[in-house]
Amino acid sequence: MTFYVDVDIVSAEAHIFSGKAQMLFASGELGEMGVSFGHAQLLTSLKPGYVRLRKQDGNDEIFYISGGFLEVQPEHITVLADVAERAADLDEAAALEAKKQAQKLLEGKQAQLDYAVALMELARASAQLRAIQALKRKTVF
Repeated sequence: MTFYVDVDIVSAEAHIFSGKAQMLFASGELGEMGVSFGHAQLLTSLKPGYVRLRKQDGNDEIFYISGGFLEVQPEHITVLADVAERAADLDEAAALEAKKQAQKLLEGKQAQLDYAVALMELARASAQLRAIQALKRKTVF
């Protein structure tokens, strides 16, 4: 008998996913984790990257997150992120261009503020690309 856990993935702008799943995989601050029905309560921060959800039908869905928090209750998992998108909706060409532009800004090192903005943009674009690559490979961590 398989048990399913209720999952909500929420961004500051929208409710991205709500449904039942077999398991959720994410990158927490202390490493990769898998969470399923009956897991002990947990609250942890998440690294920018992707969350992989093994849905009730056994298919995986990949979501890009900008970072955020994971709250786990024995029968419910909530992912709270500033930005969350389905990896299938991401534009790979735009992410590659954003990464290229951020790297160019970092090489210039014009001002401290520009440097910080470029680092943030580079991290965001890199995380989006990891989500896109995970979607293409459909692989585990």
